[in-house]
Amino acid sequence: MNRTAKINRETKETIIKVSVNLEGVGSYNIKTGIGFFDHMLEQLSRHSGIDIDLYAKGDLHIDSHHTVEDVGYTLGKAISEALGDRKGINRFGSAFIPMD
Repeated sequence: MNRTAKINRETKETIIKVSVNLEGVGSYNIKTGIGFFDHMLEQLSRHSGIDIDLYAKGDLHIDSHHTVEDVGYTLGKAISEALGDRKGINRFGSAFIPMD
């Protein structure tokens, strides 16, 4: 199974280019112009095993809001597309809730 996707998004405020490989090894090439955000996305890639190639150019001279928002939207869309019909995915959960 080859679970990959490429998504480009261009708005008035940003240009985002993302490609993901869910069967990757956790390699990444991430450039958003926001150092801490890059670091967090790199950790997502490394620890999830998802290869992420991401380029973002945004209106950082105003603030980082649009860049972060559009990267999140585009990365989420790429992962969703790569998952396809989601066949074979199982959910799991655990909870401990003391009620006294």
